Order: sequence, then structure tokens, then C-alpha cells
Amino acid sequence: MQNMSLEQIAGATGGTYHGAPELKPLEINGVAIDSRKIEEGYLFVPIKGVRVDGHDFIPQVMQAGALCTLTEHELPDALYPYIIVASCEQALKDLARYYRNSLDIKVIGITGSVGKTSTKEMIASILAQKYKVLKTEGNYNNEIGLPLTIFNIRSEHEIAILEMGIDHFGEMHRLADVAQPDISVITNIGMAHMENLGSREGILKAKTEMFDHLKLNASIVLNGDDDMLTTVSDIHGIKPAFFGLSESCDIYASNIRNQGLCGTGCNIHFPDGELMVTIPIPGEHMVYNALAGACIGQLLGLDYAQIKMGIESLTPVSGRNNIIQTDDLVIIDDCYNANPVSMKASLDVLTSGRHRKVAVMGDMFELGADERILHYEIGQYAAEKGIDLICCIGDLAYEAYQGAKQHTDGDTAVSYFLTKEDFIANLQGIIRKNDTVLVKASNGMKFTELVEKLKLFKINK
Repeated sequence: MQNMSLEQIAGATGGTYHGAPELKPLEINGVAIDSRKIEEGYLFVPIKGVRVDGHDFIPQVMQAGALCTLTEHELPDALYPYIIVASCEQALKDLARYYRNSLDIKVIGITGSVGKTSTKEMIASILAQKYKVLKTEGNYNNEIGLPLTIFNIRSEHEIAILEMGIDHFGEMHRLADVAQPDISVITNIGMAHMENLGSREGILKAKTEMFDHLKLNASIVLNGDDDMLTTVSDIHGIKPAFFGLSESCDIYASNIRNQGLCGTGCNIHFPDGELMVTIPIPGEHMVYNALAGACIGQLLGLDYAQIKMGIESLTPVSGRNNIIQTDDLVIIDDCYNANPVSMKASLDVLTSGRHRKVAVMGDMFELGADERILHYEIGQYAAEKGIDLICCIGDLAYEAYQGAKQHTDGDTAVSYFLTKEDFIANLQGIIRKNDTVLVKASNGMKFTELVEKLKLFKINK
């Protein structure tokens, strides 16, 4: 943190300062909403959760060295400075917006139905070849996490890459109002969060709310192969830059070369040249991530050598197409989240396995009224891809089991388990030495537990 005094905080949040007047000019060292993460000189923002109210921890954090706390009610016995605000959650966003606007830094906002995190990682890898980059970590992409990410921006950072996840209308308005992006990236318009957003048209409307809060002279980068995004034209006088596999895109790829689980090669075409690259993570969908990154790299002045180095030095994130080699197995850990588009992409990657291919698939959440049909279609897709063994786990995944069973050509084995525990109890009878095993489901299924079991799993001789 830098340049954030208690007086400025009160002004930015519309709050009322209580405490010694001589402390008003003091600057905080950071912001925390978790009492366990308080450090000397921090501002504490107590958030009311479902089970816990952060206000209960105010005495504890002040004793631990916090400089000041926000609060939604008076603290009559307080011997420390505090600022009363109407809503601590809103104050967190107001303060983050104030801090973001005080910084001389380029902000890239990334959203989309699929691929936000993997695209963010690709862009960060590319831009790190020239700039000091801060990026969203973990799932800090919502109305609480985004402000906390912004508060992590330090004086040395030149670029901030902010992932922005939503599942309701109006949410992107609030996120973008805080982030104020200089560059807006949308990866695609899929079927995630159909339960709340109703249709792909609704998802497009919700995602493009970001455009209402762009900085002056901003840029927009869109997937030119997405039928919904290609309907976006002039936005506040800004002409979007499109990336994709079509030659009509501003930056496009050709000569895509499947190199199995070792990655994917392709040629990237720019308006003024061409670049041959190898993406070290498998899957054709990674080509789109590389194209988005190349587009932004060119916008921000990187040369071809820097873009190539950034793409080829990309490292996978746990839970996202992460290839794990054990003594007995190859595990494709892609269990952070799932929807029909990403599930199909992961099954495509699995087909590159050298030996027996096993798909361990769980429930996909927030798909709306068609959720059971969409699960059935995923099972059908897996069977038609020739996966050797399909294991479906969970209530909704029963539909995937039915879809796979009814479309197998006889060479594909299909199994169903109601719970992860049922699957784990039968591992010795399911998994064989040298199998390539894909693990994929929505995050709420907690399939990371399966990945950890498989990493330690030893085949009985």
C-alpha cells in the first residue's frame, strides 16, 4: 500500500473518523478482512458473513497492531482510531477504487465463461518479459477478492491483471467500477451461470457491463471465433481487436500442431509479421489463450521475441490442465471448475494420452434448467471421443453416465459412483498402471481430494 492516510480513507468511503486528530495523516501499510492476516499498521475491514461477523474481532486485530478499523456502528470504549461507514463491504470497494485511481498503472480486466484464469496466466507470463506484473491469485475475482487484489499493488508494479468473475446481472458493473480497466478482455460467451443469467444473450449482456467503466483511451480484446462476441462492434468509439483461428481476425493462428500432453504448436499471425510458438500446456483451447496474450503483448509494446518467450515459459496452475506424472500414472488435474465447453476441451486433451485413457467426471453446477441434458451430452461426447473408461461421480453426473452408456461402441467402459468416497474405495479395481487420468468437475465437488489420492496411489502388483 502507498499514499493512503486515515483521513483519505474516511473521505473515500464516505465514513466518519473517530479518534485522535493527530493520527489522521498516518498512512496504512495494507488492508485485511481476515483477522489472522493483520499486520502492523494495517486497516481492518470487518465483513459480515453467514456465520461470522468480522466486527467481533475488532479488539483482537487492534491489539495485534492494526492502525485503524472500519465499523458499521460506534465503538464507545475504543482507545484506537476507527471509521464508521454505512457498509463495510461497499467501503472495501470504494476504497479499492480510490486506491486504483491513485496509481499510475495499466489495468487489464479479464472475464468470460471459460478460460479466465488460464488466459490471465498466459497474459501474465508474456507481459512479465517486459514489465513488473501483479495478477489475481486463486479465486480472488469477486466483489471481495478483487479489491483485496488491488490493495496488493505496490510501487514496483507496472501492470495489474485482474480476473473478474460474475454470476448475476449488475455484478460486472460493480467490479469494473472498482477496476477501471485500461484493457478489457473477454475470452468467450459459453453456458456457465445460465441458472442466473438465463441465456447466452444474457451472459453477453452481463459480461459486457465491463465496457461502461473503461478508462480513457482503453482497448478491447475479444475472441473473434465466438458468435456472440463478434456482434460487438464500436464501444464508446473503441474498435475491438479480435483474436481467433479465422484469418479475418486481427491476430490469428494457423498450422496448429498437436504435440500430445507435451503441448501444442502453432503459427501466430500479426498484421505485420508471423511467429512460430510451442505452448507447453496441451489443448487447442490454449491456442486461444496464447492469441489473447499475443494481442495484449503487442498492444503494450512487446516485441516478437518477448511474446514467444512468454508463451513458451508458461507454467500450469494447480487444478487447471496441470499434468502430473507419478510412478504409475499420468494425471490431468483440471478439477478447479467445469462447464460443458471446458469439459469437452479437457476430454479432447485426454485423447492425447499415450496409454489407457480414463475420464473421472463430476457434476457441473449453475447450468440452469437444461443441466441434466447438458450432463447427458457430455457423457455422449466422452463416449464418442473413444475414451477407454468413463467414471461419473455425483447426482447430476448420473446423466453423463447415461449419455456415455447409451453411446458407447462397446470398447468404452462406463461406471457410476454417487460419491467421491465410493470411487476412492474402488480405486484398485478401476485404475491400472500407466493410465492417463483426467479429473474434472465444478469446484464445489472438491475433486482436489481425488487428485491428492491419485498422486499417492500405488497399483497393487
